[in-house]
Amino acid sequence: MHTAILAALLVSLTGFAFADDLDWAYPPSPKPAPGDDVVQKQMPGSARKYTQAQIDAFFDVPDWYPEEHPSMPPIVAHGVKPTVQACARCHLPSGDGHPESSSLAGLPVPYIIRQVAAFRNGERKGVRATNMITFANALSDDEVRPAAEYFSALKPNVWTQVIETETVSTSYVGSGAMRFAQQSGNTEPIGNRIISLPQDRERAESRDSHSGFVDYVPLGSIKRGEALVSTGAEGKTVPCAICHGPTFKGIAEIPNIAGRAPIYVFRQLNDIKSGNRFGGNVELMRLVVTNLTQEDMIAIAAYLGSREP
Repeated sequence: MHTAILAALLVSLTGFAFADDLDWAYPPSPKPAPGDDVVQKQMPGSARKYTQAQIDAFFDVPDWYPEEHPSMPPIVAHGVKPTVQACARCHLPSGDGHPESSSLAGLPVPYIIRQVAAFRNGERKGVRATNMITFANALSDDEVRPAAEYFSALKPNVWTQVIETETVSTSYVGSGAMRFAQQSGNTEPIGNRIISLPQDRERAESRDSHSGFVDYVPLGSIKRGEALVSTGAEGKTVPCAICHGPTFKGIAEIPNIAGRAPIYVFRQLNDIKSGNRFGGNVELMRLVVTNLTQEDMIAIAAYLGSREP
């Protein structure tokens, strides 16, 4: 029997994808098609208008709601040509980010600076780190700090809705490694995955910072994750509150992990477990992830994502 057919059959019968199939968490980015450069789009509540080509630009990002945030530093709004794309292209002017990137809003300045250094010195790697490694190696410390200070001053929004389900819409990965539901309306078992889809496709493609995402997770994930996060499940892992605080909103330079996109949290846990994140304070996380299964990490990510940021 053909391998792909066998895999689909096993997923259908068991409701679980193969444990080593992580394309859902680390989707390849297809080559982007040129965006329309004629039709101007407008988002609800915004007076701004942009074409899709302007929205997709690397060095000048759409800012639909400039009155809602401080003035963006040049590195955030425009990047540094020819190598470093504008920070807000992936992380948005609001700092909330998209599933293919991360939320930076409200993170401590020293923490953000350390992460850029980690990309630069090889402590963060893997398929989702490629762009940041390139950018980090092209940036000076003086260019990084204004971006860190800008994003740190922002308040994180409720950006992700976590929904438990047995089935999800069949989907595909579009430009920027963002996932979209197929127009057919067909569904498939969620299996042992997190499937992140935009609440509104057009607004997500337009980088509208008022329109977030839904992270679909397997049934029972939130309760299972709460037990792992809160108690450590009798020594299987370490309760998160020890370092991240009783509400998981961080202590000093330890980051807030409440309300973060589950698919992003899963990637970080898995990267630490696989060795793609190491060094510095990350070494303390090895005790957390050593005994965790993929199902455990999905559950932890689901529970933390369901919390208020």
